[in-house]
Amino acid sequence: MLTAFSSSPCQDGEIIVEYRPLEDSVDPSNMLCAGKDSSSVMEWAQCPGERSHQLLETQQSYETEWDMVNAVSFKRKPSSSSTFKHCLTSASDLRSITIKEEGWSYLVFKLKESSTSLPALHFHQGGSTEFLDSLRRYSLLSEAPDDDTCFLVSTPNRALSQSFENLLDDNNFGLVHKLKKDPYVTTLGSFSKVTNYIFDAIRGSEEQHQRPPEEVADLLGEIIPGLEINQQEEPGFEVITRIDLGTRPEVQRRGPLSAEDWAKHLDPEGRMLNIAHLKQVIFKGGLCHAVRKEAWKFLLGYFPWDSTLEERKALQRAKTDEYFRMKLQWKSVSEEQERRNSRLRDYRSLIEKDVNRTDRTNRFYEGIDNPGLVLLHDILMTYCMYDFDLGYVQGMSDLLSPILYVMENEVDAFWCFVSFMDQMHQNFEEQMQGMKTQLIQLSTLLRLLDLAFWNYLESQDSGYLYFCFRWLLIRFKRELSFQDVLRLWEVMWTGLPCQNFHLLVCCAILDSEKHKIMEENYGFNEILKHINELSMKLDIEEILHKAEAICLQIKSCKDLPHSISDILGFTTDAAEPGSQESPRPARPTHQQEAFSNGHGHLRETSHNSCKVAFIS
Repeated sequence: MLTAFSSSPCQDGEIIVEYRPLEDSVDPSNMLCAGKDSSSVMEWAQCPGERSHQLLETQQSYETEWDMVNAVSFKRKPSSSSTFKHCLTSASDLRSITIKEEGWSYLVFKLKESSTSLPALHFHQGGSTEFLDSLRRYSLLSEAPDDDTCFLVSTPNRALSQSFENLLDDNNFGLVHKLKKDPYVTTLGSFSKVTNYIFDAIRGSEEQHQRPPEEVADLLGEIIPGLEINQQEEPGFEVITRIDLGTRPEVQRRGPLSAEDWAKHLDPEGRMLNIAHLKQVIFKGGLCHAVRKEAWKFLLGYFPWDSTLEERKALQRAKTDEYFRMKLQWKSVSEEQERRNSRLRDYRSLIEKDVNRTDRTNRFYEGIDNPGLVLLHDILMTYCMYDFDLGYVQGMSDLLSPILYVMENEVDAFWCFVSFMDQMHQNFEEQMQGMKTQLIQLSTLLRLLDLAFWNYLESQDSGYLYFCFRWLLIRFKRELSFQDVLRLWEVMWTGLPCQNFHLLVCCAILDSEKHKIMEENYGFNEILKHINELSMKLDIEEILHKAEAICLQIKSCKDLPHSISDILGFTTDAAEPGSQESPRPARPTHQQEAFSNGHGHLRETSHNSCKVAFIS
């Protein structure tokens, strides 16, 4: 028997679990799904007396010949009548869920009140995993100690506590060990769930075994070796006195660029005109959503700025062919072949897990069997074929999700994602060189802007700024609302007003929070807790306003340290085209060219970006 599951908060905040029978007929009404070529997204509408489907984009598909490597999925239509009982219960009433197998999967529920019971939930055609994934959005499911088929259900408040308590196992500093073993999974998984209880978390299971924060900080310092900056022992530092940066200037922002204004920057053949002015307008106000699908292709370097409309159409045709040939590589791998390819198997497993929990509250990705998730999965799998050495690392789905949402096209989303990954590649490399460099650069900038605040953080064993790790790793994707992420990214992709503008965005956020941190005398644990709780509470326009003002304030300084100029690209010889967040030229055709440019930038910045010390 097929079933449907939904969980939603009531007005009083209670989470309700509901499941009901379904019949086999599909209902495409109001369904956002993949088109027949699976490279564009269609909206299926139910009209009185007839069914019709409308393409969200009217462009003629040129992927028809690749239909064989694509798939379409539909939601099923709820049954109007059935003998199966319609069940409704509160998630807080559930004690456990046990997974059983009998030719198909079914779930057995136990309630906290043993006097009542629920019928077993059968999944004759699959879907039990999706059921549990949906429930995990609202409750914590933890494996029972004595039964790996049984999951204990915790209420939301308890879930927040347990997610961190389980992370910090007994007396063994679980946070530190897990973060050291896999900082990406720990940062994006466990940290992202925690909004409370961090103050009490970095401790043993008993109060007498509580560890002092400095011990934890020392262990955190081992996670990314080389972050330590010792002013006395490190040779080659540029030692300067405290710098007077002067008054922070006032800046003005504007509204987003409209479709009409975008069209004014096109010549009769489709070339972009007055590109410098156009980027300035985008930086000052972003883009209206109707323009993003076209403009992001230029901002990310998928489309050359000087290309004609016909040249872009030819490029898309070539890139479509290249994409589907790579997609066919993993689509045609048999189960027997995959059993002998552990890396591909691991990539697929991790992608499937991450896709099922990426932006599931967004309409484009919500619900079970959403075709947007199919596109997300297929693009990430194809990227593994494009760059098999890197493959897939947790966090990459966060970078792709907004791009696919905007593009509504599999091929265009893939190549825009490739261009974005060219900028972000070092964040996900095993040696974490990109993260190490950015944390050092951020620390250097913060010391320039507010030495007293940096000294305070240092005194609380927080000078390495590990609490900014997630900000930098996925460009604030988990800190802002989805729409604010779109605005921030398109602003940063202009490459204005300086190189590494995202570091000044970090400084702007910290500048707004420093007084509370210092006045409340926050220690190591409280700083972690406070920064994590900023998620979804930040005002993007206020942040961009302050970050731009900080940039102008630093740039106007007459005696600016050379290392600061290098970080922000203020020196004429420091602005490399391949630097992060700088304007990018047309994307190289071959992968090796793109990556060689990125590594060249790393060699230049890694030896001189942190050679500065500040003395009060």
